[in-house]
Amino acid sequence: MTGYYAQMNIYLVGGAVRDELLGYPYHEHDWVVVGTTPEQLVATGYQPVGKDFPVFLHPETHEEYALARTERKHGHGYGGFSFYTEPDVTLEQDLARRDLTINAMARDDQGTLIDPYGGRQDLEARILRHVSPAFAEDPLRVLRVARFAARYHHLGFTLAPETLALMHQLVDEDEMEHLVAERVWKETSRALLEHDPDIFFTLLREVGALARLMPELDALFGVPQPPQHHPEVDTGIHTMMVLQQAARLSDELVVRFAALLHDLGKGVTPPEQWPRHIGHEQRGLPLIRTFCERLNVPKDCRDLALLVAEFHTHIHRALELKASTLLKVFQRADLFRRPERLNQILLACKADSRGRPGHEENPYPQADFVHEAFQRCRTVDVKALREKGYEGQALGRQIDRERLRQLRQFQRHTKDQAEDPAHD
Repeated sequence: MTGYYAQMNIYLVGGAVRDELLGYPYHEHDWVVVGTTPEQLVATGYQPVGKDFPVFLHPETHEEYALARTERKHGHGYGGFSFYTEPDVTLEQDLARRDLTINAMARDDQGTLIDPYGGRQDLEARILRHVSPAFAEDPLRVLRVARFAARYHHLGFTLAPETLALMHQLVDEDEMEHLVAERVWKETSRALLEHDPDIFFTLLREVGALARLMPELDALFGVPQPPQHHPEVDTGIHTMMVLQQAARLSDELVVRFAALLHDLGKGVTPPEQWPRHIGHEQRGLPLIRTFCERLNVPKDCRDLALLVAEFHTHIHRALELKASTLLKVFQRADLFRRPERLNQILLACKADSRGRPGHEENPYPQADFVHEAFQRCRTVDVKALREKGYEGQALGRQIDRERLRQLRQFQRHTKDQAEDPAHD
């Protein structure tokens, strides 16, 4: 470039550089612009979108371009920073404020790697390491590092001890309490979709952050369960194993979130009742509501978590339930209006069943049984009942009778098949 924009340089930074070197799939490109001003970018067609600091959308690709910046802490939490974004900020200064060395690399327009803080070496050594002591100024980085640990755990990444110490320090200094709910949920929801989401929560627990941010989850660790059903015994360990299984079974956030919270009620079982947890399904519901309200969890995630918590033991016992009980489950879950929920519920329940040592590959016939039972209910022809003169409450009662009839026929058929020695 020449003239007024002679000093402007654009660099690809962050995740795209990191994951390209790692051979890991990526979809987003982040760019840093050095040596220019917001006015100059606007003049060339960039659209400003940043609130906290200058970020712009490219006029053609609509990718994000941020002005190089330095930052200074002046308060608590993620938002307690002031930013300096004048044209004299260098690329190295901008990279220095980033969290991990593997995120502090850049490429110029010729494709040359710029790596002032040893990111490539740490990438090759599979180490998550902070760039500078300034890491301890931002509590959000505790969550970010835990999320990266969840993403790359299967590739053998470990956390540098000195970085772990800084995460402990942020928690001990009560910085986690200054994080806003939206940021906590954003990192948590992204972590739930990583390859090994359980690593996110176990690492948060290790540094003490889980008790600060998600005490309902933290309370599950150390709570025993009957060993004949749960060889892992500890409810917290069981929950992490269930989350592992949910990640294997589904890419949906709602399914993984429901698996995570399905047993919250066991955390408040009176110790004198251990290791049994009678009624934990109902006891968990207010805990889930509190959890979701505190973190501003989306309604679809909250609603499925409540349904799985309330009905997972019903689904486990589906083959022995009365037809009327099965129908009530379908109705309470609003499945006749929201049939897509059924598969989500069944996946979370399957994850729960398999989230125990030695049970990871077990069949889960309850899923097929419940799915088929629900399909039988859906064969009831409501239009035909209306044509016979049913309406209002009488129509509702007749629909229930017909659905119960279908369920009982299906149950008899299933029982006959199971008892027939000639049936394969």
